[in-house]
Amino acid sequence: MPQAPSSSASLISGFATPAGTSRFAQRFPRLQAAGHFRRAAGVPQVSELWLPSLGLGTYLGDTGPAADAAYIAAIHAALTSGINLLDTAINYRHQRSERNLGAALRQLISAGQLQRDEVVVCTKAGFLPLDGEVPADPRAYIRAEYLEKGIVPPEEIVGGMHCMAPAYLEDQLDRSRKNLGLETIDVFYLHNPETQLAVGRELFLQRVRAAFTMLGRAIAEGKLRFYGCATWNGFRLPHGDREALQLSDLLEIARQAAGPKHHFRFIQLPFNLGMVEAYGLRNQLRSAAAHSNEQAMLTILEMTAESGVAAVGSATLVQGKLTRGLPEFVRQTLGTTGDAETAIQFARSAPGLITARVGMGRSEHVDENIAALHHKPVPLAQWTRLFQR
Repeated sequence: MPQAPSSSASLISGFATPAGTSRFAQRFPRLQAAGHFRRAAGVPQVSELWLPSLGLGTYLGDTGPAADAAYIAAIHAALTSGINLLDTAINYRHQRSERNLGAALRQLISAGQLQRDEVVVCTKAGFLPLDGEVPADPRAYIRAEYLEKGIVPPEEIVGGMHCMAPAYLEDQLDRSRKNLGLETIDVFYLHNPETQLAVGRELFLQRVRAAFTMLGRAIAEGKLRFYGCATWNGFRLPHGDREALQLSDLLEIARQAAGPKHHFRFIQLPFNLGMVEAYGLRNQLRSAAAHSNEQAMLTILEMTAESGVAAVGSATLVQGKLTRGLPEFVRQTLGTTGDAETAIQFARSAPGLITARVGMGRSEHVDENIAALHHKPVPLAQWTRLFQR
């Protein structure tokens, strides 16, 4: 079984701060000189944090003790090599990824090698999670753990697996805090909220409003600092598609819930050599009331830059598919050698993307991926040559 989560009495206090993230960056002068650490300019409350161009993800992997140990070692390697944005979700590896991340943080903080204010910890909720392992009857577990306890309203489950009802999100946030051993989570994402669009857009937006209102209360209670949406299809589809999200809709709801000082400040979406919609597809309206005139529309990376939202990329290596067989002209254009390095350099150099997230479940993955960070991000004029062929 994975390591038991911390009790509420032993949660580590604090959160990422400008002073802490600056202190972390200064311990890695070579990476700092190469442009690895950057600020999310124009993002209220976030812009003074120093964020890394490469973040660690925890999605894939087995659910046994060996995989747990490997993940803890990888997270330790990342934090001691210059990566201070860690991304997970409560459903990843049935809560083990959160618990592994929490174990690594406790070890380093207890040893005096890390301070809580130096690291940005992100998690997600939406998919109904199991606990540690797959039980003999997963449906019975979900029914007993969530439905019979009144945590999840049955009518708000979509596809038998997804919910973002306020009571459920509050429950998940508290479980994540215990799994991670942290009093305050830096970024809490609604996980693939576009899944809920199956109920129709009007009801979907009502559910978003209720979720954002609950997350605003959690911020006031000190349980999290920022919230956002981590998506797969939502920001990559053409305007008008059934699963397409409009950032302007979400921002308007955030403003209605909390005014201009709302904390909806992050989105996450896939961005890699094979999935470039964030840069190339104009699918975002500037405001919820705007008309869908393609000439007046923006890409999601343009939209986040205008709207004060930080964009984080996921699927940088597409689960290892971009670590082999890349065309030679891509490496030549980006000035890289290995394929993994090339894919990372492409994503971390994208205009408007603050961090590219890569899944790293073993310390050797960290060692391999750090190589890309010793190069400066590719200048825009050079980077865009890849789109001119």
